[in-house]
Amino acid sequence: MSRSAHPAGPRHGDVLPEGHYAAPPEDLNALDPKVWARTVVRGEAAEGGALQVGGLDVRALAEEYGTPAFILDEADFRARCRAWREAFASERPGSEGADVYYAGKAFLCRAVVRWLHEEGLSLDVCSGGELAVALAAGMPPERIAFHGNNKTRHELEQAVKAGVGHVVVDSYEEIARLAWAAQQFGVRQRVLIRVTVGVEAHTHEFIATAHEDQKFGLSLTGGQAAEAVRRVLNLDSLELAGIHSHIGSQIFDTAGFEVAARRVVGLLAEIRDEHGVELPEIDLGGGLGIAYTSEDDPREPAEIARSLADIVRRECVAADLTPPRLSVEPGRAIVGPTAFTLYEVGTVKPLEGLRTYVSVDGGMSDNIRTALYDADYSVALASRRSAAEPMLSRVVGKHCESGDIVVRDAFLPADTAPGDLLAVPATGAYCRSMASNYNHALRPPVVAVLDGTSRVLVRRETEEDLLRLDVGH
Repeated sequence: MSRSAHPAGPRHGDVLPEGHYAAPPEDLNALDPKVWARTVVRGEAAEGGALQVGGLDVRALAEEYGTPAFILDEADFRARCRAWREAFASERPGSEGADVYYAGKAFLCRAVVRWLHEEGLSLDVCSGGELAVALAAGMPPERIAFHGNNKTRHELEQAVKAGVGHVVVDSYEEIARLAWAAQQFGVRQRVLIRVTVGVEAHTHEFIATAHEDQKFGLSLTGGQAAEAVRRVLNLDSLELAGIHSHIGSQIFDTAGFEVAARRVVGLLAEIRDEHGVELPEIDLGGGLGIAYTSEDDPREPAEIARSLADIVRRECVAADLTPPRLSVEPGRAIVGPTAFTLYEVGTVKPLEGLRTYVSVDGGMSDNIRTALYDADYSVALASRRSAAEPMLSRVVGKHCESGDIVVRDAFLPADTAPGDLLAVPATGAYCRSMASNYNHALRPPVVAVLDGTSRVLVRRETEEDLLRLDVGH
């Protein structure tokens, strides 16, 4: 069937069904720089107008690596690492400076760990597997922090034996388990205590009330945090370095951080008054947002660093405390915008008066976030330029689930057809990390591009990989 032969779903100007979409853009071929990795451009019309990244045509990448595939812009990743490091290096709230920990749960592989090391960032991990990847790639253990609400005894022993810089303790039981492990290895393990400060922040809203009904952390208002401090200070094999707080995800302002910092500094003052010690570190966590669509408006690292450092300084002055070393944990904010997922269109199914369903060769096995969080994404026709009018579309996957949606509502050119390539930006964070083998799908590769060259960071799974794990007869 030719591209012009498809009866279309609603076009711009039709009465459209309710959905998540904004008005169609004036130019479907345009790329919003907020959403796309920095080296992504659309090629010249004379060459077909395909997307290019790192100087490479996505059609060539699809031919070499297949689809679906995560395409990661290495230059963009490194530039974002430097921007965060330099922003906090210039904003030193305490005499000891500041640290930027990359949140490995967003996406981790050995190449990424090496890039972090080379760009001067530290790393936080939250499982024995993530720790193993970090150590295998050569991250200095003193620059690793170990998170998690239920670390196993084996994981704690791994961390202590490796010499990780900090373990972020999350319960009374973990304090006891970690103290025992440190004693067995003859070390004094530095720890942060994760506290819940009664603040939950998401996007532009925060509620400074009792949001402590969660599995993470020790309650500040309930007194558990203060009791955890007493227990750690009474254990010779543990050294209390500071307090950790995390208030949410996809946050676009620092209002919630201001409330959290005030309460964390208040706890530092209480610790000084009760125990006669000033703790040298606080970690305000991560959760800083990125642009998934043109409607999102994330803040730059320099602005975030200046705001957080000012908050900490101000609260410490008010409490008559020496400003501690400040740490933050951007993960999504670094890797999220640096990658996009490249798909091939398989079927196009118009529904009269509703929308057109555009099915691609991936789906919820490589991006569960739309189904899990009702997340919004953008999409662009990647393999060519189109002059066709906008068509309200829903980009869906190939899995046996009605909720298998990649982009809920978007405008694609009305001549979108099987064989076209689509690109979904801002998929660097959590998409590969949360990928699954649902329907025995093969998880896509991660391909890095840099200055006209490409290489596989994580290879595509094969059917042999699936069968290798199946030991039944």
